[in-house]
Amino acid sequence: MTVAEVAKQIGGVVSGSTADADRAVTGGYVSDLLSDVIANAQEGDLWVTLQKHVNIVAVARLNALAGIIIVNGRQPDPDATVRAAEERVPIVSTPLPAFNVVGILWGLGVCGRGKL
Repeated sequence: MTVAEVAKQIGGVVSGSTADADRAVTGGYVSDLLSDVIANAQEGDLWVTLQKHVNIVAVARLNALAGIIIVNGRQPDPDATVRAAEERVPIVSTPLPAFNVVGILWGLGVCGRGKL
């Protein structure tokens, strides 16, 4: 599953680094707390959040995430879109709430990798 394929399934639009939307998704993580994502998200994860500011790009690069999904119809701030393009981070904006997005991801076989 790629970021672009996930975007299609959740009615999302890719911005930032659209050329990198073919990146493979190997897991998922959902959080709105940047320090939590830094500490717990893993390389290849697709990050689900409502945050839309430029710092999300730095966090995604730090953890080598596959991409970012911004929920609830929010759009990334303009400076976040520019930075994402520079840093090669795809951002997907979707009108769906986080709960629905995570349910769809689960149904597509994209799972979290923490302890159950």
